[in-house]
Amino acid sequence: MAWLRDDAQLRSAALVAAAHAVWARLAEGRHGDDRAIVAAACRRADAPGEFLAYWTATFGRAVPKPVKRGLADAVRCLYTEKALLKYDTDAHAFRFADVLELTHAAPDPDKPWQGELFRHALDRRHGRGEHVPEALPTVRARAALMALPEAERASVVTGACGPGTLARAGMTREALAGWLQGPMDAASWEAVLPSMGLMAQLRNLRNLDRAGISDRAAAQVIDRLTDPEQIARSRQFPYRFLSAYRAAPSLRWARALEKALAASTANVPALPGRTLLLVGTSASMRGTVSARSKVTHADIGALIGATLAQRGERVEMFGFAGGHSRHELPAGGAVLKAIEAFCARLGEVGHGTETVAALRAATKATTGSCSSRTCRRSDTRAGRREAGVSVSEAVPASVPLFGVNTTGYAPSALDPSRPNRFEIGGFSDKLFTMMELLVDGESARRPWEG
Repeated sequence: MAWLRDDAQLRSAALVAAAHAVWARLAEGRHGDDRAIVAAACRRADAPGEFLAYWTATFGRAVPKPVKRGLADAVRCLYTEKALLKYDTDAHAFRFADVLELTHAAPDPDKPWQGELFRHALDRRHGRGEHVPEALPTVRARAALMALPEAERASVVTGACGPGTLARAGMTREALAGWLQGPMDAASWEAVLPSMGLMAQLRNLRNLDRAGISDRAAAQVIDRLTDPEQIARSRQFPYRFLSAYRAAPSLRWARALEKALAASTANVPALPGRTLLLVGTSASMRGTVSARSKVTHADIGALIGATLAQRGERVEMFGFAGGHSRHELPAGGAVLKAIEAFCARLGEVGHGTETVAALRAATKATTGSCSSRTCRRSDTRAGRREAGVSVSEAVPASVPLFGVNTTGYAPSALDPSRPNRFEIGGFSDKLFTMMELLVDGESARRPWEG
């Protein structure tokens, strides 16, 4: 579970897998590791509550002792003052106090303040939280800020001690906006920037530009984006940097985002041999990945191609719809510029989806053999044949053929009964690792075994 949560970066999947694993083990009368399985799946302070919500909705309200003990172990590691202020809200089905009461979690003896924290969480859940113990300075600082009259709050932000005051109170960007009861101006953003995590900064680059923060303040964000260690710790998917690049109107972030994107794909394996990549550019691929995003499914395909070009030995990319067009991907080139260049030529391949024709034409246009070929599309129908040939038959059986559906899992255009035919739903930087594992088959090393 630790690998699923930390390395694969699948938060909800780790909780669901842990719940079902423990339930299955208990049903078979197996005991011993259940407590550790539950604790390993919880890596954020809201995870114990989410685990309980899933467990009770799926298996009923009876919670076995191994689950309670595992959640209690997680609580002792995860429940802090800042976590209480951020995650203990009515928006969660299980509040901190609910988890504490159900699991009977005792505070960590090495954290003398945690007993007071647990008691305060119970008090505020049951309407008795007016008094904040002195052992909880962050919660007390937040309470003091909340008690200030609205007319005095702006002066706290603009004062010389503003950033420190907000940090001591564990004030997030969302909390600050609500506290000010008004729009976030440049002074507000600059005061809260030091307290923001990298993910929050990344998602607010456009807002920072709109507010007109100074170059000195922007340098704080740029320094973090160009630090490979901080990018690794942030666990951001590569497309998040592309999304920020598209959203931010200012070019001052471009170089930093390019470096951050490169750092986020540093662990992408270098696929050996020749790789042929086809990116669908039909109307459905030009739609955005979510209602609030400017990143399209074609962008994701181009991102995968540009990333592979940086890591792979020989990568060739084609866009296809009613026709096909080849795109140059120089090794070591800027990924963001490569994506922009690809998307600028989307109109060259017409309309429709002629997957088989594109595969055959692209294969003829390249020389030598390919070790892996990736067909990118979102609208190829299952079992579709063109001129009597299916997608699975369009390339030799000895060549691994991957279909990647960026919208998630849907009826596959590939025949899974044929060798070397793989369909993958969704996208992340782990896609490339999965491709390696699928090709290696039974001889593949389990990724969590080191």
